[in-house]
Amino acid sequence: MRYSDDIIEEVRTSNDIVDVISGYVKLQRKGSSYFGLCPFHNEKSPSFSVSPGKQMYYCFGCGAGGNVFTFLMEYENFTFPEAVKALADRAGIRLPEQDYSREAKEAADRKALLLQIQKEAAKYFYYQLRTAKGERALSYLKGRGLSDETIRHFGLGYSDKFSDDLYRYLKQKGYSDELLRESGLFNADEKHGMYDKFWNRVIFPIMDVNNRVIGFGGRVMGDAKPKYLNSPETKIFDKSRNLYGLNIARTSRKKNLIICEGYMDVISMHQAGFNNAVASLGTALTSQQAALMKRYTEEVLVIYDSDEAGTKAALRAIPILNAAGLTARVVDLKPHKDPDEFIQAEGTEAFQERLDHAENSFLFELRSMERQYDMQDPDGRTKFLHAAAAKLLELEDEVARGNYLTAVASRYGVESQVLRKLVANLALKGAGVREAPKPKSGVNRPKERQSGVEKAQQLMLTWVTSYPELLPQVSEYISPEDFTTPLYRQVADMIFEQYAEGQVNPARLLNHFTDSEEQRTVASLLHTRIPLETEEEKHAALWDVICNMKESSIAARTAALSPTDMQGLMELMQEKRKLEDMKRRRVL
Repeated sequence: MRYSDDIIEEVRTSNDIVDVISGYVKLQRKGSSYFGLCPFHNEKSPSFSVSPGKQMYYCFGCGAGGNVFTFLMEYENFTFPEAVKALADRAGIRLPEQDYSREAKEAADRKALLLQIQKEAAKYFYYQLRTAKGERALSYLKGRGLSDETIRHFGLGYSDKFSDDLYRYLKQKGYSDELLRESGLFNADEKHGMYDKFWNRVIFPIMDVNNRVIGFGGRVMGDAKPKYLNSPETKIFDKSRNLYGLNIARTSRKKNLIICEGYMDVISMHQAGFNNAVASLGTALTSQQAALMKRYTEEVLVIYDSDEAGTKAALRAIPILNAAGLTARVVDLKPHKDPDEFIQAEGTEAFQERLDHAENSFLFELRSMERQYDMQDPDGRTKFLHAAAAKLLELEDEVARGNYLTAVASRYGVESQVLRKLVANLALKGAGVREAPKPKSGVNRPKERQSGVEKAQQLMLTWVTSYPELLPQVSEYISPEDFTTPLYRQVADMIFEQYAEGQVNPARLLNHFTDSEEQRTVASLLHTRIPLETEEEKHAALWDVICNMKESSIAARTAALSPTDMQGLMELMQEKRKLEDMKRRRVL
């Protein structure tokens, strides 16, 4: 159940976007807008723009953009209702009680109670570490080189050797057995009843990106098995969708994230100043975790143990990261086993040097493939080069394939033309060929043509929101139906409707898109660069955009027209004659 449009708009207009963002980003006025360093990607020159007129922000570097709600959703990882509530509180606006169904309210209340139980458990474990009972655990952590500040920062704790301590503590707080069983903190059987899942272990609280405790990891201090024990999945904890340390790493402002294997790897790296490290939670990297990282970075450094198992884990992670649109590089830790051991032995400067020289993931995959062949034997070398050619063929981007082909030829001492011919021969045989997706529209236009059409539509949307006084002139020739991309048409419908009601308001338009990715896309449509200075240049460019849009609109409608629709055909022919006449006159 979302708040009414009127309430959402009242909250938005009561929170000036420049004032809100200034609390996070240092802004300087340049002309009609404010600029600063983008908080969503690493940059040296300000490309992050905040427009008080549009009440929107947009980064010309990474494409992040939206209104004041979007900013909080992206920066604080809020849901849309959470962003509305935070800004309402900021403006002193009392929100109406949301009309939840009984089932929805019960589910929300139960989730809140489960989060409360995790928080209470974290406080209990944290306290136990500092008692006489926790001396051994504290000594273990200090022996691993962790400072008091690091132990506090990560909320590390200890579970006592008696297996019902936490249970008795939480029962005193009034929680029912049913709820405690659902929390994932306890086991139950007929012989023992309810008992603690974690006991006699160092405890690592697991937090989501909003710093809420959602689960725990526990490590034994001796040789008992299993070495690590994690919370099971619950209504608030899905290990495939969370990453240890991301709540801190997401605000690091480093240009990348580091993915490693375990809690101690993350903690030791953060203590050494590498606060962009995260770890998967006892499982192999998942596509959901990769997608989560993509929200905060474009590049991931892979640091897994330097043994065979670590290499296999890295090889599994690379295609998952690439599929999420991330650039992956692999860090070599040899002769050390893991980051903690490396930093303890060689220090932070040497570790930073390894990060700086991380290997390109494609070349790492090839180097790993080498081990399957005898590279000193001509036959083995030939088979390897055939395998490498097949690997190159998997690269869909022709420019990237050409660059990697040159690099591979140089690395393995083979002529580029020979390797190129080998790749071409494999392509002719169908190796690596994927079935092309069928065009959704049924109009199989060239990609370049489609890109030009979309660019024209984006320019038009930017134009009419930046210069709404042009709309009377534009609307004589262009209507929302001329926007052939569905999302663009939806946005155009809203803009034309706003104009009919008396005011074009881009920030209010974004209220209709509660998904942050949709808001980002729509914001980019309203911030296409228009690098024109004179009125003559603007007029000529606007004329070109209108002609381009009209031509593509007529072509799309002609292709979709039924052969028996003579009335529709006559109307399209009339529009086409009008367009040709307009082109000849070169005036609107």
